[in-house]
Amino acid sequence: MLKHRGFPGRMPGTDFQFTIRRANVKEGAARIFRRERFKDRKAIDRAADTAFMAALWAQFGEEPFERGNLDAGRLSWLFGREVVPAEDPFDPTSYEALLKIDVKRAAVSFPTVFAPEAEPVDFGDWDDEDDGE
Repeated sequence: MLKHRGFPGRMPGTDFQFTIRRANVKEGAARIFRRERFKDRKAIDRAADTAFMAALWAQFGEEPFERGNLDAGRLSWLFGREVVPAEDPFDPTSYEALLKIDVKRAAVSFPTVFAPEAEPVDFGDWDDEDDGE
């Protein structure tokens, strides 16, 4: 499993996880699927989606990226809309699966991240967990 070094481990001040520490060797990677985002979601949940998208955009831009240690649950909130498969066939249970940001859809959903005047994400104050593996 590829570990995305420099990617924040979680959203600051919360327990919203962005990455996992180690691969699940017994059961394999958790399946990525499209989770429905309802309009009545809590503000903190929407903020976590925005922070995760900002981190993805800062780390990968428009380039395809390997799923690696990115959290399946967090990816599932964006999958099928702002984050789409970058390969066909796509295996939603593979750590090596390639994904990419659908910039047009992401810019509509997260205008503060993609606005020309948006400040770059500073990962320095985010919890980048390095477990020594």
